[in-house]
Amino acid sequence: MKKGNKTNAIRYLEKRNIPHDVVEYDMEDEGDLSASHVSEVSGIPVSMLYKTIVCRGDKTGVILACVPGDSEVDMKKLAKASGNKKVESVPVKEILPLTGYIRGGVSPIGCKKDYPLYVSDTIRSKDRIYISAGRKGCQIAIAPDDLVAVREAKVCPITKEAR
Repeated sequence: MKKGNKTNAIRYLEKRNIPHDVVEYDMEDEGDLSASHVSEVSGIPVSMLYKTIVCRGDKTGVILACVPGDSEVDMKKLAKASGNKKVESVPVKEILPLTGYIRGGVSPIGCKKDYPLYVSDTIRSKDRIYISAGRKGCQIAIAPDDLVAVREAKVCPITKEAR
């Protein structure tokens, strides 16, 4: 996708007049989609990059988890927060059909369906965070409260404790 193209996530925010900024950067090594690599090429601190993980609960079906780039989802905590007994990441081949986004470009905003969104409570200590804009090489800077409000997200402790 060419730089400058608006994604579903960007159009979603614009339609609702949600303040945000779009940050584009070159993803020369598309084989490395890690948050640390995105941080390195974009200049955005990894703790400010919130990655979106597509999961499936045994009771509720598909859910999204949004956690800082320097942490991981605690599946047990996510299961409890979402009313499931068990939660697992969906296989990569299912991400595009479920969300409309490819791996490395999943945004918590503008999916094919507004799946329930669970955001790490670490978001409370931030003034701004960066989420995928819906394609590789593009992030959206947004106020945490705006993300939570626009998606009616549940803010909860879903990250693994630091080792």
